[in-house]
Amino acid sequence: MLRARIYLLFFVPYTLLCSLAAVIGGLFDASGRAGHACARVWSLGSLWAARISVEVEGLEMVPTEGPVIYMGNHQGNFDILALTRAIPRLFSWVAKEELFRVPVFGAAMRRAGYIPLDRSDGRKALKSMNQAAKRIASGASVVIFPEGTRTKDGALLPFKRGAFMLAARAGVPIVPFTINGSRAINPRNRIELCPGTIRVSFGAPIEVAGVAEAELLERVRAAIAAKLEVD
Repeated sequence: MLRARIYLLFFVPYTLLCSLAAVIGGLFDASGRAGHACARVWSLGSLWAARISVEVEGLEMVPTEGPVIYMGNHQGNFDILALTRAIPRLFSWVAKEELFRVPVFGAAMRRAGYIPLDRSDGRKALKSMNQAAKRIASGASVVIFPEGTRTKDGALLPFKRGAFMLAARAGVPIVPFTINGSRAINPRNRIELCPGTIRVSFGAPIEVAGVAEAELLERVRAAIAAKLEVD
């Protein structure tokens, strides 16, 4: 617990500094590359301070051209940092709309081209989904956690349909990924921090054209589960 509290003394101001840099950089760069570069610096610095290393497998599976949707499991708070470090291409996050209201941090997310998803009611969620699909179809790769929240025990939670509705609307391949090791580093709802290694494994792209939503969900779930290490 002491290690976690000391880490937060670094992480909070460091996040603010990187967010300010992203906001300023976004004023001169509408492509989102400046914001993404700031996110990479934020990720590398935060992982270094926490004494967390990231191992990546299957990079050859990640397409080098064209937009994709990355989908994978969600184990802990360090998943975002690990994925920002692991994914080799420019990408955006599809994140809950509440995060975009956080001062400075939310503005940095917008400057980086991240996509807000309003789940407060069905109509707003559908509108957000359509906007996100248009962004993806126009060339933006994104990351989504189809579980919608972090797991408590490491096992996969039920997947939300919205992620697959979005994939069908966007019509781009899904690249599955599996995260291992994150939950042990920072368990859900506990102020603990244990140095260690997070392993990110990418799977082969899954085409969405002509595949029913239910079948697509099962294919993605199977690909993620195949590389999942459950305690």
